[in-house]
Amino acid sequence: MNNFVTPKFPHVKQPLHLELKKRVQAYFDERGINATGNPTLFTKAIIMVCAFILVYTHLVFFTPVWYMALLECIVLGGLVAAIGFNVMHDGSHGSFSNNKWVNRIAASSISMLGANHFMWNVKHNMIHHSFTNVDGVDDDIEIGILMRMAPTQKHVKAHKFQHLYFWVLYMLLYVFWIFFTDYKKYFTQKIGNVPLKKMHIADHIEFWGVKLYHAAVFIVIPIVFVGWVNWIIGFLIMSLFAGFVLSIVFQLAHTVEHTEFPVANFETHQLPDEFAAHQIKTTANFATRNKLVSWLVGGLNFQIEHHLFPKISHVHYPAISDIVRNVCKEYQLQYIEYPTVRRAVVAHVRFLRQMGQA
Repeated sequence: MNNFVTPKFPHVKQPLHLELKKRVQAYFDERGINATGNPTLFTKAIIMVCAFILVYTHLVFFTPVWYMALLECIVLGGLVAAIGFNVMHDGSHGSFSNNKWVNRIAASSISMLGANHFMWNVKHNMIHHSFTNVDGVDDDIEIGILMRMAPTQKHVKAHKFQHLYFWVLYMLLYVFWIFFTDYKKYFTQKIGNVPLKKMHIADHIEFWGVKLYHAAVFIVIPIVFVGWVNWIIGFLIMSLFAGFVLSIVFQLAHTVEHTEFPVANFETHQLPDEFAAHQIKTTANFATRNKLVSWLVGGLNFQIEHHLFPKISHVHYPAISDIVRNVCKEYQLQYIEYPTVRRAVVAHVRFLRQMGQA
């Protein structure tokens, strides 16, 4: 029997989120522009998807020399992460385009990478974006006994070293996601403690279709053309690099030394802050002035803006970040931001060290 109770946000007379929405909407109205993607984003998406297809084709069917193949495997892993950040992510939130079907196509790019869109939508859009950093609900901070990612999670002696071995675990994310967690969610019909919403026949067909496609394109065909040994080396290099990039970007946004991990009231199940304040306190930005980082990670270094406005495309985050920052000052809320990737990584390592203490 599932005794899980969904936490609730308190109701307030003048919601912070309403004020933020009003000011951000005024920005778009004054300029007469859409909050969704623009030609620059569409061009980037086409470049990344075409690059993925070209690199894969060259690796599998033209078999470059070993040192070039290793380099291309790393590039392919980077493209897996980049397509996830820039195309799939905006598409799944409905912010890639103002056209519903274009958003659906962009969101479905996750299938090209071997993951299931239905599971991602429930895990990320519905759970993580609602209950960020809430232990027992947000599956993004549930890594099991291997790591302690919140103050309320159980501590074991091995956690004392998690700030040293996390690099290895993060590399395993993509392989673990594709070959284990998608299946675990499917067969248990749960994401962590949260029951999965009902899957329709089309969802079941899509799930198995994507898994068969991934097995064919990423396992069977490469083995046939390059052999077992070359395949396993190349696949691991691609997957480990993609896994690390995906992991570190998402972890730098929430599990750093200055973010909070709210706990709901035991009796009322009410969280301490309203929705917008909750998102601001549990989220951090990093390297927002670095245009290359912003381009590569699809604006996910502007994670505060993304959590407040997931239906606004990431191409607009640099502009609206000033609005959000000013509102935080007015409401006396800390706008957590690290100027560089290195500083954010240091904050993450310090957090892991703190969580590793008994």
